[in-house]
Amino acid sequence: MHKNKNVGIGILGALIGLVWLFPFYMILTNSFKTPKGIFASVLSLPNPFTDVNYGDSFKALNFISSLTNSLIITVCSVLLIILCSSMAAYALQRNKSKLSGYLLLLFISAMLIPFQSVMIPLTANFGGVHMLNMYGLMFMYLGFDCSLSIFLYQGTLSSIPIAMDEAAEMEGASRWQIFHKVIFPMLSPMTVTVAILNIIAIWNDYLLPSLVLPQIQYTIPLQMFNFFGEYTKQWHLALAGITLSIIPVILFYLVAQKWIIKGVTDGAVK
Repeated sequence: MHKNKNVGIGILGALIGLVWLFPFYMILTNSFKTPKGIFASVLSLPNPFTDVNYGDSFKALNFISSLTNSLIITVCSVLLIILCSSMAAYALQRNKSKLSGYLLLLFISAMLIPFQSVMIPLTANFGGVHMLNMYGLMFMYLGFDCSLSIFLYQGTLSSIPIAMDEAAEMEGASRWQIFHKVIFPMLSPMTVTVAILNIIAIWNDYLLPSLVLPQIQYTIPLQMFNFFGEYTKQWHLALAGITLSIIPVILFYLVAQKWIIKGVTDGAVK
């Protein structure tokens, strides 16, 4: 009976795995087809096989420029979010005043505000400050994504005893040294989680960059919109572009795999 149960779980896991892999199969196989081949059958293997789509998509996306813009915006935004949200969560969690409680509630409440209700005012001119560029976009991501990150960090900080701070303070450490050298390294599992959540969201974001960025600073998702016109949809180029756009994310996972797994296991041990 136990053996049959394991076999059933294995079959179910294999089916779930196939369902998860199916979209990747569709994207990859159809990116090597001609437009006629895609409309003939989206499920079959490429026949005829062509790799011209990738060269055309690379040029149409202005891939080097849009990749650079995406990397700058994503990396800088995530670093700002991690730095600011971890410090804010530390200050709010260690300060037990009513004001800190109200501020934490305010940050949590901000997660309930839909982005669509504030996206138009973002394009306004704030007292002569020009926000419609990648630097303004990073600032907006910091504002929108800090609430969830602070909430996550605050939950982890509540499990770290304040005795750690007191012991470091007795050794002569300043408040900044306590956070930087003692507390922040202990937050590494949550930092990995916060980084992954924000990297995926910011890298794939289309709506906010479309409102803020000038064409010279377009990211990959914005450039891909060029494949979908009013009368034509260039699916062969779009699918090749999607494949190109997910390669950096896969490379990030392969490079950071050791730290991601370490963060998950450290979190499980704690």
